[in-house]
Amino acid sequence: MPVIEITSLDHPGVDVFSALTEAQLRNRLDPAKGVFIAESPKVIRVALDAGYEPLSLLCERRHLTGDAADILARVGDIPVYTGERDLLARLTGYTLTRGVLCAMRRPCVREVAEVCKDARRVVVIHGVVDTTNIGAIFRSAAALGIDAVLLTPDSCDPLNRRAVRVSMGSVFLVPWTWADRPLECLKKLGFKTVALALTDRSVPLDYPLLKQESRLALVMGTEGDGLPQTAIDGADYVVRIPMYHGVDSLNVAAASAVAFWELRLPGNVSGDAQQFDVEDQC
Repeated sequence: MPVIEITSLDHPGVDVFSALTEAQLRNRLDPAKGVFIAESPKVIRVALDAGYEPLSLLCERRHLTGDAADILARVGDIPVYTGERDLLARLTGYTLTRGVLCAMRRPCVREVAEVCKDARRVVVIHGVVDTTNIGAIFRSAAALGIDAVLLTPDSCDPLNRRAVRVSMGSVFLVPWTWADRPLECLKKLGFKTVALALTDRSVPLDYPLLKQESRLALVMGTEGDGLPQTAIDGADYVVRIPMYHGVDSLNVAAASAVAFWELRLPGNVSGDAQQFDVEDQC
């Protein structure tokens, strides 16, 4: 494993951590060459445990024999770039969380049928573009018994650096993929769909029939406008979360956690789920 000391901001090989935009990392023209960045030792460990392929590391010098020592022992013969904290912060444009970044190979895009094959509870993320919300939804999905996640193409990439960090690596734990027409696909697979929206036909989230559905997909809309009318009209159920004090809606990440918990199936929530430190989310 070559450890390479960085002495300048234009050192060869570190552009993946500094010069490339999220769109360039994703590499839509050649998805097989797509890359994403995992940040912090805990998140990197979750990715490695899930089988993701590391390509290179950027690490503060003090972490080589500290927090990142076990990671270096696992990643094989890949470049490990190191330097002082201030230099790495100037290189990346932000202070590294826990002092370690890992460039990793993006997985191949999976088919909806494959992702949902054994799923009983699914969430559809429809047009959500905020990276923090995407990360939080994935974290709640992993913790509260959601088996798969589908995203419409106008949603934020779950492998965006900040989304990955906010999720604390939960994006690596729940199967997910993109879906142009998620409701149509899910109905063909035997799912009943539930749109979270305020309409005249909305029923409360604790509507008894919902928990009786063996395969259920929750459809969550954008932070500002909510779900498009076509998605609401195409759903089997439209539900609302009962609220107090005249509040009519919650942030989509908060609403997703409430909905996942209420509509979970017995046995879908594990008491020994992996725990993460609260301080690592910030």
